Amino acid sequence: MDDLVSQPKPPLRDVRSSPFALDVRSLAVGRVLLGTILVVDAAVRSSHAAETLSPDGFLPPDLVRRFVGHPWGWSLALLDEGGAWGGPLLVAEGISGAMLAAGFCTRLTTLFAWVTLVSLVRRTAPMTNAGDVFLACLLFWGCFLPLGAVWSVDALRRGAPPAATEVRGVAAWALVLQVCAVYLSAGLGKCNETWWSGDAVSYALSVHDHGTPLGDALASSGLPARLSTWCTPLLELGGAALVFAPGVRLPLVILFVAFHLAIALSMDVCLFPWVGIAAWTMLVPGRAWPRTRGAAASGGVLPAPASPAGRAACVAAMALAAAAFAHANGPWNDRPAPWGVRHAVALTMLEQDWRVFGELRRQRQWTYAEAILADGSTVDLLRGGRPVERVLPAGGFHSIGDQRLQKLLWEIPKPDRRVFADAIAARLARDWNATHTGDRRVESLELRGGRRIGATDAGSVQDVLLASWPERSPRGGGNLERFLLGHPADRDD
Repeated sequence: MDDLVSQPKPPLRDVRSSPFALDVRSLAVGRVLLGTILVVDAAVRSSHAAETLSPDGFLPPDLVRRFVGHPWGWSLALLDEGGAWGGPLLVAEGISGAMLAAGFCTRLTTLFAWVTLVSLVRRTAPMTNAGDVFLACLLFWGCFLPLGAVWSVDALRRGAPPAATEVRGVAAWALVLQVCAVYLSAGLGKCNETWWSGDAVSYALSVHDHGTPLGDALASSGLPARLSTWCTPLLELGGAALVFAPGVRLPLVILFVAFHLAIALSMDVCLFPWVGIAAWTMLVPGRAWPRTRGAAASGGVLPAPASPAGRAACVAAMALAAAAFAHANGPWNDRPAPWGVRHAVALTMLEQDWRVFGELRRQRQWTYAEAILADGSTVDLLRGGRPVERVLPAGGFHSIGDQRLQKLLWEIPKPDRRVFADAIAARLARDWNATHTGDRRVESLELRGGRRIGATDAGSVQDVLLASWPERSPRGGGNLERFLLGHPADRDD
């Protein structure tokens, strides 16, 4: 950093020359944040790797391949049935994150990190969230940007300061447009009655089990919750427009960093707020930094990408992302995208549907795994073997595990995800029996989903059998079947 000196800041007219001008120092800070996120993500994923990355876990490879549309929805972790790639990919994600944060072989490392992340996200696709996809998009565009120009091992090895601090070119356009697309899509998705009524934030935090303790307090706060609901889509739509106004870029970045910190404090949404902070940090304008010596002071710029082939590839990717955005957020989003667009988006993972929490219903929902033990007792295997609560288990989805596991089990009743229910039930029973003997072994298990819509009386509760273990034979035989013959069910499925 010794190439930085305290000199007068550039005149405001220099900043306003292009809404797509980036600064290498902002990109460097964003690079460090992205690398740190990858390291933390690898550590978090490793806590449930046995359940999510092994072939006999919650997500069998053959079912995941059909779910993601393999081979277009590619993943190194789906190359074989044995699950040999799962552990090495977690290690690779952590290593690539550390290398990216340090800025070592930055361009190649960014590509390596993108391949690793996409492979892990696709392998665990039923539990993927918007933050995973946003991170993949930023890494993709980062392959075309000079992320290691300053404050990196690459810069130390080069020895000289960069030829310029300002970055322009199609890759700079792509990054700014990507940030715009996220918040434009999110804001448009919230233009509905639930958000304009002022109830959406309370629904998301309390009814949909996304709230932290602070979020739960906000959900029950009345007017503050309503103000948060009304302000959120306005902020997202306003940010999408004002990102093209360089004169207000710095206060806009500060506002959105604060917005994402508020999300992180009040909601459990995994990576999204931290990836959002990294994205906005990369847009900090050059006038926020002290000027540098050398060519930067003479008004030079760094083109991104520098090569014609790189520019052509980046332009093609931008066109693809634009088509993906138009399909996901247009009136035709209920129909499949054209064949070529659909498969190209799958190959690049440039998905552009960011309608996070767009549609929220007044619905309480829960999932539980009711196991009958050899001693006749019943326990919930999703919650560590505590007594079964068939309606609104204490702690909701927060009592299950991290946010990815919560999302998997929240969405398991959906038809396209219900195919994984049998594998989840079998793995839960197998893991329990591996650590319990005698009367504490599981004899039968039912994975069930419940929900309560609107009214609060018990009559509004719906309870659905998602999977059972042992599985029934095609003719209806099996241990569970014999158990049910002797114990008539007291509820309808």
